[in-house]
Amino acid sequence: MFTGLIEEIGEVLSVEHISDSLRITIAGPHVTSDAVHGASIAVSGVCLTVVELGDDELGRGTFTADVMAQTIHMSTIGELQRGSRVNLERAARIDSRLGGHIVQGHVDGTATLLTVTPGDAWRTLRFSISRELAPMLVDKGSITLSGTSLTVSNISDASEPEQWFEVSLIPETLEATTLGALAPGDRVNVETDIIARHVKRMLSFTPDGSA
Repeated sequence: MFTGLIEEIGEVLSVEHISDSLRITIAGPHVTSDAVHGASIAVSGVCLTVVELGDDELGRGTFTADVMAQTIHMSTIGELQRGSRVNLERAARIDSRLGGHIVQGHVDGTATLLTVTPGDAWRTLRFSISRELAPMLVDKGSITLSGTSLTVSNISDASEPEQWFEVSLIPETLEATTLGALAPGDRVNVETDIIARHVKRMLSFTPDGSA
C-alpha cells in the first residue's frame, strides 16, 4: 500500500527483455536505503517487488524488479529504457501519515496528455481518459498519475464523446515528480480511487447477485 507522495525520482539503468516479461534495474538511493529482498516499491505508480539490491558506479543504491506481461500491457512500464526517469515511493509504514490517499500500485490503464496550461504559480494538465475509466473519476476526487496522488480539478461531462480530466500541479509537484516534464502526447499510468472501483463492481450486479 502506498500514499502517492513521491519520495524521489529514480533513473532506469537497464531494461532486460525476458520472453514476455522485463527485468529492470533502477537507481534510487533514498528508496533503497532500508529496502530488503521482497520489498515493494512503486515505480511511476506500478507496485514492483525487489528481487536484487546493489550499487551503481556512482555509489547510488539500486534495485532490480521483474515485470510480468499483464503489467507491461496495462502501463507505460514497457516504454522505459536506459536513462528514463521514474517516480519512486516505498510502501507505506503502518504508522506513517496518509498525506495523499490510499494507493495500491495496481494500475487501471493509461491516460494521454492533451494540453498544458500555465498559471501564475501552477500548471494545469488535461488528459484524455477511456470511457471505461471515466465513470470512476469525479470532480475534486482523488486520482493517481504515475504514482502521484492528485486531485481532479475539472472533468468532462458524461455526455461528451471524448472523455477528459484535468489536474492542477503546484511547483513542488512539478519539481519533485516526473509530471513537470510531460509534453502533449505523453502517456501516464492511471490508478483510480479504490472506493470508486468497488462501487463500480457492486453496481454491475443485480439485486439477486447475478450479472
